Amino acid sequence: MKRVIISGIGTEIPAESISNDELVESFNAWVDLENPRRAARGEAPLAKSDSEFIVYASGVKNRHVHTRDGILDPHRMTPRIAERHDDSLSVMAEFGAKAGRKAIADAGIDPAEIDMVICAASHQQRPYPAQAIEIQKELGTSGAAFDMSLGCSSAAAGLHVAFNLVRTGAQRRVLVVTPEIITGHLNFRDRQTHFIFGDASTAMLLEGVDGPEERRGRFEIVDTRSWTQFSNNIRTNFGFLNRAGLEDPSAVPMEGNMIKQVGNKVFKEVTVAGHRFIVDFLKEHGHVPQDIRRFWLHQANARMNAMILKLSFGHDVGHDRAPMVLEDLGNTAAAGAIIALEQNHRDMEPGDFGLLCAFGAGYSIGGVLLRMM
Repeated sequence: MKRVIISGIGTEIPAESISNDELVESFNAWVDLENPRRAARGEAPLAKSDSEFIVYASGVKNRHVHTRDGILDPHRMTPRIAERHDDSLSVMAEFGAKAGRKAIADAGIDPAEIDMVICAASHQQRPYPAQAIEIQKELGTSGAAFDMSLGCSSAAAGLHVAFNLVRTGAQRRVLVVTPEIITGHLNFRDRQTHFIFGDASTAMLLEGVDGPEERRGRFEIVDTRSWTQFSNNIRTNFGFLNRAGLEDPSAVPMEGNMIKQVGNKVFKEVTVAGHRFIVDFLKEHGHVPQDIRRFWLHQANARMNAMILKLSFGHDVGHDRAPMVLEDLGNTAAAGAIIALEQNHRDMEPGDFGLLCAFGAGYSIGGVLLRMM
């Protein structure tokens, strides 16, 4: 078995952003338009949103978005992203390639030396051709490529697959790309979820090393782990069979088919599962949480992360041990933990351990145990 390192990391965060106040103003304007229609139908009125509630419930104050245009229009509330010709580079592949180029530059290699690309994201723009193959073509990498998805655990799952392919010698270098344009699939008229998500793209390059070689300032992957358990509490029903049950197959409704979640159940159940996963995974390698210099957890909910860490450590844990990027970026789905790592690792010393851990729909949890070289 080869040793596996992360030789390059790249992140792409869109320049455009939306504050809580802007989002709440748009949502409440739509509620003012919608409630008279609901009253006419004899339906209960909708409650308005509130910036302070958003911060309390999630820790999010701002989110960066791929395309701001259209989101804050109460008559639309969807990003206005123009459809592209089949022969043009797709939106998602373009976003992924930006992070991919940064990871390749960070590694200091030629793209042709990469022999596999995995596009691991919570949402894929289309079923096929695989986004990963399009990213492969755009970057000029060799070999093969494929897509995979496991909700907000997608990047961790992609690293799990890539790690095992590289350490067995099946691949030499694997680029795991996670382009998350989650605002395109978000229902901005759902008070429970309209404030949660933002967009970002990340990439990590994994490669094998022989013998005792040490690459100072790089991470060696000690091990990876993946866990799933079925739950309906985070779900999207949008798919190709939606049209098949309709009298008019051309009129697919989006309401009810976009992201939805039972927030209180997700909080309670994922908190317990995440804590148990972390403790058990570390125990397999002779570690307890106190041995780990830094935790890069899924950037979904500040209160949930704090509770997972408190259960694992027995006391509150601060930003230095478990950095958060949620406040400014929102939940960037599978990209969040990678961004937290990229922005918070350069002060680590050789021999320090770190744990990247993400959790999401499925339920699914993925972990990557790292050692600074």
